[in-house]
Amino acid sequence: MRDVWASENQSEQSYDAMCAAFRWDIPETFNFGVDVIDRWARERNGPALIWENEAGEERTYSYSDLSLLSNRLANVLRSRGVTKGDRVIVMLPRLPEWFISIIAVMKIGAVPIPCIEMLTARDIEYRVKNAEVKAAICRPEHAGKFDGVETSISVRLATGRAPGWLNWHEECAHAPETIDAPIVSAEDPAIMYYTSGSTGHPKAVVHASRAIYAWRVSAIYWLDLRPQETIWCTADTGWAKAGTSILFGPLSCGACSFFYDGPFVPKERLRLLRKHNITVYCAPGTELSRVVDEVRGRDIGSLRRVVTAGEAMNPVIASRWEDATGVRIDEAYGQTEALMVALNYTTEPVRYGSMGRPSPGSDLDVIDAQGQRLPPGNEGDLALLLPNPQLMLEYWKDPEKTEACILNGSDGCRWYLTGDRAESDADGYLWYRGRSDDMINSAGYRIGPLEVENALFEHQAVRVCAVVGSPDVERGEIVKAFVVLRDGVVPSPELTRELQDHVKSVTAPYKYPRAIEYLSELPVTITGKIRRRDLRDRELARTEDSAGS
Repeated sequence: MRDVWASENQSEQSYDAMCAAFRWDIPETFNFGVDVIDRWARERNGPALIWENEAGEERTYSYSDLSLLSNRLANVLRSRGVTKGDRVIVMLPRLPEWFISIIAVMKIGAVPIPCIEMLTARDIEYRVKNAEVKAAICRPEHAGKFDGVETSISVRLATGRAPGWLNWHEECAHAPETIDAPIVSAEDPAIMYYTSGSTGHPKAVVHASRAIYAWRVSAIYWLDLRPQETIWCTADTGWAKAGTSILFGPLSCGACSFFYDGPFVPKERLRLLRKHNITVYCAPGTELSRVVDEVRGRDIGSLRRVVTAGEAMNPVIASRWEDATGVRIDEAYGQTEALMVALNYTTEPVRYGSMGRPSPGSDLDVIDAQGQRLPPGNEGDLALLLPNPQLMLEYWKDPEKTEACILNGSDGCRWYLTGDRAESDADGYLWYRGRSDDMINSAGYRIGPLEVENALFEHQAVRVCAVVGSPDVERGEIVKAFVVLRDGVVPSPELTRELQDHVKSVTAPYKYPRAIEYLSELPVTITGKIRRRDLRDRELARTEDSAGS
């Protein structure tokens, strides 16, 4: 495998020079567990993971530790019948076992499905059935969520004792420490992420091993990570962002990830940054906006770089952070489907509010409905020119949705449509102008309105409802529900709390509507379809009026 740091000075080049010199060098075969973890364990062993929890417990793992422990778990899974191509749910929080699980599953060529622990039993049931899951790994206290699911799962592994589940530590204690890993080709499925869509159930995004290899591009050019440096990315383990900035990207560079299993406390963030000599800090804008209030006298330790993604960075907050710390914030843009494809670079001026410029090797541009590139200053569809190794293989079991996001341009170009609207400026910086569908982006969480609407519809007081994103200073957007009640039901603060609690009980709690407005009727089209756009426009106008008053 080509050394990721064969050209260690590339992050010091100008943008134009970086792009001109860049060439994709995707190997024919690539197994992350073998070609990255095991390789660093042999050639440049050093710290790979530092973990701490709220109680102050700490553990440090070298690359050789991760290599050995993932071999043991891989052998346990294989001995129980998990083979190449099988899907495995990994539902773990910020624990070392999450690292080890993802690596182990990949070592045997199986396909991990990272999931957040906030998923409800119903969320899990859909994923298990849709993906025909062969194995599941979780903490004992969440094992019960899998009960009653008519399932294809034949291997259940818990990180402690749980009735009917294998005990992770007991099973791994005597498992072999070496493994004969299968060959994984560049086009073989390597990982699946479920991501909310604007309609229907969450979509399963399938990435090939070539994408795992390509994840290093943003780690080099955006995170600017060097071997043995330490990065702290605070993303949840169920999101593709964790792959970009916690596991695949940093470890491909020979760097170390800090993992904190504890609540968000702004002052504690600063203490941990200093204590663990964090050099690169990756966090959503909403988090940075609260941490900056705790900064005193630029007390940020070894921190030299701060990056953000997942939601548009507020330029005012970014400027405050730079004034307070002396370190600027570099935003990037990516998707579960296409990884990070627009970056801000250390060698280039930052323009707060911009998502950056296309990453080396990726032709990302603003196009019209015919697939023609638009000149600067014109809003259009943000699209990625194909082929590109960072793009997903497919939406699992959904060829129609997969093909629906591809546009064949009138000039023969083939584009992946991101579903976002944007425009470029004269220097090629890209500026986000909103979604072209109904997706809600709240504090970095992608939330499909239909999932929330379906949950609300189950409550006996609701006759009809619609859910949209409402602009919010701290979160970018919040989930807002417009509800028409059944005859005889009277709106009240108590009913609002009851509806919010109901949504939390039937779907992942982060999706609940933080605001509910009661209407006598909803705006609809001539065919009776709810006009969410009218409600979004109404919320935007309300926010602008409030800001101007």
